[in-house]
Amino acid sequence: MSARRHPASSSMAAVAMPLDELDRWLQQRADQRPAATSIPMLDGYVAAIVAGPVSINPLDWICPLLAVDADAFNHDGTTEFAAISAVARHHNEISNTLSTAPHRFQPMHRRKSNGDVDARPWCRGFHAAMRLRMPAWAPLLDLSNINHGLLLPILLHCVDDHGHPLLGPARKGRETEEFLRNAHTDIPMVVEAMRQYWMPTRYVRAG
Repeated sequence: MSARRHPASSSMAAVAMPLDELDRWLQQRADQRPAATSIPMLDGYVAAIVAGPVSINPLDWICPLLAVDADAFNHDGTTEFAAISAVARHHNEISNTLSTAPHRFQPMHRRKSNGDVDARPWCRGFHAAMRLRMPAWAPLLDLSNINHGLLLPILLHCVDDHGHPLLGPARKGRETEEFLRNAHTDIPMVVEAMRQYWMPTRYVRAG
């Protein structure tokens, strides 16, 4: 398969690695520094690719996501190709859901030991994909933009390169704790809202 072929290739879907196997594979190659080391991180990353401001060549986002070389796209029958195929299939599933039934979109979160939803891996995966084209995200990062709030339920779970909260230290208190505990419920809505926000400019650029 050519490395330039679009992720929608039916041959790739046929050999795609199951997501539970992909989850184990990502964990095992953490030393290769993939952008995602779990399925929740991968799910968030792919959601940002689908809903983001610009279309990105599959090579440019799948390679860092999985920590594979571009040549891996050309070798059917390998574990790397099966992983690439799984990502391509997942991309198409998210894209189809947001295009045809956005109310059915649900991020793939896991739970903490106390039973609360742990949105951090998903959100950090989303942010990792943003960093691929951060200048293109600038309008939503502008505090004066009324739509800036669309990113808040995601970025409040993210950290910078030093492990510090991306949006600064959270205020102490029960109200803040409650907000953080429930912020994940807004993520499906804001992802679709971002997709709609970028759509007029994204597809003009792609054309």
